[in-house]
Amino acid sequence: MPDQITPATPPSTGPLPGAGSAARTYKEDKPPRGLYVRVFIYVVATHVLLAFLSFLVFVAKTR
Repeated sequence: MPDQITPATPPSTGPLPGAGSAARTYKEDKPPRGLYVRVFIYVVATHVLLAFLSFLVFVAKTR
């Protein structure tokens, strides 16, 4: 086993090849479109569930 310690290679500061144009077009502050669709479905499903439960309570009280 040698007594010499090999120095770690310093990280390269240059851009990765092939990632130049894709990295420039991606915007971090804009959420993905699927998030809006998912939230819309959850909100609609919650309202439908609450309306159905309210209808059941109304039916139960009128009997």
